[in-house]
Amino acid sequence: MSTIALGVDLGGTKVEAGLVAADGGVVPGSRHRRPTGRDITPDGLREAISTVVGEALALLPADADFAGAGIGSAGPIDLQAGTIDPVNMRGVHGFALVEAVRDAVIGATGLPEVEVRLRHDGGCLALAESWIGAAAGTRASLSIVVSTGVGGGIVMDGRPIGGASGNAGHLGQTFVDETTTEETASGPHTVRWAQSRGWTGETGEDLARSAAAGDEIARAAIERSARAVGRALADASTLLDLEVIAISGGFSRVADDYVDLVAAALRETAVLPYARATRVVRSALGDEGPLVGAAALVLR
Repeated sequence: MSTIALGVDLGGTKVEAGLVAADGGVVPGSRHRRPTGRDITPDGLREAISTVVGEALALLPADADFAGAGIGSAGPIDLQAGTIDPVNMRGVHGFALVEAVRDAVIGATGLPEVEVRLRHDGGCLALAESWIGAAAGTRASLSIVVSTGVGGGIVMDGRPIGGASGNAGHLGQTFVDETTTEETASGPHTVRWAQSRGWTGETGEDLARSAAAGDEIARAAIERSARAVGRALADASTLLDLEVIAISGGFSRVADDYVDLVAAALRETAVLPYARATRVVRSALGDEGPLVGAAALVLR
């Protein structure tokens, strides 16, 4: 009998659910998603969760040992209450996410009760990377997403570090110069910065194409984002003495050398030798990382 868990990944643009096996592999065909967005309402989010959870669990083998559901959510989160207050979805502040996922699982499976665990999405990504990803075998790692937002998670000796409230790792809300890392480095903010300087594209994908074609403004915008992330990571590594930092997220792929630019900025910014020695690498799990890490909350 195989052990399988449900992973749920809630972010600023989508909610996704999928089945994950005990070895960290995602069950083929079980990943399903629905859009969220800044204007999502509690009813809309509850409906989207019910839909993706039901679609994923339809692939659950009849003889599987179902371990429960893990959730990685945009934060902040409230672990005790099982609620969320996501920065990029203000209409669902206070949303009872654990309850919504539990209800969806029970509705889809007919089980009388199910274990559901919650962490913020950066923490789930970090757990996955330290389990089967780019930080496997390390004692101290941080994983970061650079996308619609910027967030991260910390793992020490194989254990996710949540802090007093479970929210440790919100690197995007730390300050670089006079604004937050997220307000400087995220995809949407970087696009707007380039537009303010005369670039005429509209999306991160447009920015990538323009930079590859030699557009100086587009390239400067990308370098500005990577520099802000690298400076924030230099501070994080100085505080935490990290071995590895793994970078993922759609905007981190805006240029082939984005991760190299981040690493260079970290080395230029960090004062202490151990912080400068931190390895900055690309995520080994791609966009599956947060989903795998969410499932790991109940699998491990």
